[in-house]
Amino acid sequence: MAIITLDIGGTKIASAIFFSDGEIMCNRKRLLQGRTGHEVGKLAMEVLDKLLEIAEKKRIQIEGVGVCIPGIVFSHNHRIWAPNIPGWENYPLYEELRMVVPKDIGIFIESDRTCFMYGEMWQGAAKGCHSAVFIAVGTGIGAGIIMDGHVLHGASDIIGATGWMALKPPYTKAYDECGCFEYYASGNGIGARARDAVRNDKLYRGKLRQKPISRITAHDVFQAYQENDPIAISVLNQAVEMWGMASANMVSLINPQKIIFGGGVFGPANVFIDDIYKEACKWAQPLAIKQVEFVPSQLSGNAGLIGAAYLVVKSLENGK
Repeated sequence: MAIITLDIGGTKIASAIFFSDGEIMCNRKRLLQGRTGHEVGKLAMEVLDKLLEIAEKKRIQIEGVGVCIPGIVFSHNHRIWAPNIPGWENYPLYEELRMVVPKDIGIFIESDRTCFMYGEMWQGAAKGCHSAVFIAVGTGIGAGIIMDGHVLHGASDIIGATGWMALKPPYTKAYDECGCFEYYASGNGIGARARDAVRNDKLYRGKLRQKPISRITAHDVFQAYQENDPIAISVLNQAVEMWGMASANMVSLINPQKIIFGGGVFGPANVFIDDIYKEACKWAQPLAIKQVEFVPSQLSGNAGLIGAAYLVVKSLENGK
């Protein structure tokens, strides 16, 4: 059995052909290059059509197509809400992909956080787990959750929107756009909080002052942290506190075997996982926190592709 997978993000579309044993071929990426709305859908159709053509030439039988998207998939109509792709508020991605996929091949679409969790279950840090949480920290923050062997979706498929976790009162209008947790501890949040600090501290002359304030990113903050920059230390210490508190809430509520950290920020933030666990120990249910492991993702940048493949495997096994 072979599966085509797409991992659609805010800046690129990754794609591959997977075999049921996890072997991968034709792993490639196409940048969005400013595309929005239907242009992104059109690119996804082109990428998928090309992989179907390759499979046909190599006489590879495709059993299904798995798609990972950066947002919410509404199960009742397959429509997509993806805030990082302008024009994808109620987007008919399934209908568009159906135009290039033969009718006897199923198309399965899931949120990135769910796909990340599936990927870790199949080939990563959650292998053998029946209850785990994948905290994806990139541009935003989301969580994939498995409990007693089942991936959770919630009443309207919005489960895992952890960027809106309430971690620091009092409420401020600044949280309206992305939520409290994301405001401080996402990739965008880390960069923004550093820009605020540099802008407000007129006496600061550290590493982050060496470039225009508007261009400071989370990547710059992590680099400055390695040079003991005081603003970088303050911003990342605050993020560690937030990651720890959020994880503690997950541990107390769900009692997982593992908390897995992934996404673009983990990466460089992997060095903080021990500190995040120590922070979580202050807040979490005392028995549950001693039983859980805090670990980094084992799948690097391929988590979405691998998870999308496993989504198809699971769906076909269940006869969907």
